[in-house]
Amino acid sequence: MPTSVPTLTDVAASNSTLRRFLHGLPGVDAVGLEARAASLGTRSIKTTAKAYAIDLAISMVDLTTLEGADTPGKVRSLGAKAVRPDPTDRTAPATAAVCVYPDMAAVAKEAVAGSGVKVASVATAFPAGRAALSVKLADVREAVAAGADEIDMVIDRGAFLAGHYLKVYEEITAVKEACGTARLKVIFETGELSTYDNIRRASWLGMLAGADFIKTSTGKVAVNATPANTLLMLEAVRDFRAQTGVQVGVKPAGGIRTSKDAIKFLVLVNETAGPDWLDSHWFRFGASSLLNDLLMQRQKLATGRYSGPDYVTVD
Repeated sequence: MPTSVPTLTDVAASNSTLRRFLHGLPGVDAVGLEARAASLGTRSIKTTAKAYAIDLAISMVDLTTLEGADTPGKVRSLGAKAVRPDPTDRTAPATAAVCVYPDMAAVAKEAVAGSGVKVASVATAFPAGRAALSVKLADVREAVAAGADEIDMVIDRGAFLAGHYLKVYEEITAVKEACGTARLKVIFETGELSTYDNIRRASWLGMLAGADFIKTSTGKVAVNATPANTLLMLEAVRDFRAQTGVQVGVKPAGGIRTSKDAIKFLVLVNETAGPDWLDSHWFRFGASSLLNDLLMQRQKLATGRYSGPDYVTVD
């Protein structure tokens, strides 16, 4: 990493200064990155540590429904599940948030009222991001006005890949301002960025522009969160805090479906960014089906029996 990070004003003075900074970041050793991610994924977590990891993972889930067929009833049901994931066991922790489209944010807010579960809303013409900035900002303001505590925005991947870094930076800063007190998660859609170098550049660009979280994916493309791209983003937030003193969260999303997978990601967090990120304020899983597997594995640890999918609700 660079020995010093210029002030935000200096870095974003022009597209050329942003390009100089971002392209000055060290290149990513793809083979080394993937080998380290694979190696960390072989760690064996058992008994008490596994039970702790499962509960931690449950508390980090952004329970998500982002479908055209979403109804108020489905969102209310999802909210109830987020607040009490296992109705038969009050010791099961609540999830971190419920993630919905802006028009469902008010319904979600009512469903989780008084629980501490956050309402996250995707915005900025999710998932493609192909809209005018004025439309994207209206999307954000609508979600916040409806009660969203967190906004998950998508960057303009076309602008980023064309090298228009200042445009992406300014869009993020404008969305951040529109969020008010809501926290901002910036989605890169890593599967469309093509290279690890681009993922590293996008990570630093998002953090420099004020992201509270950097997020891998929308869950709407073929390649979403992977151990390797998440490891790379964890390295970025670690180095960014070392340089600036500012801590930024990470949210892998899409494709994480089993307890085994979730625990592998928690090992990545602990071994790369450190225990300061092992908290739902700084690490999330964007998922819809993951919670059910975590609950089934939790039941198995508690009872010694595997109940199976009939013992959890189908979302």
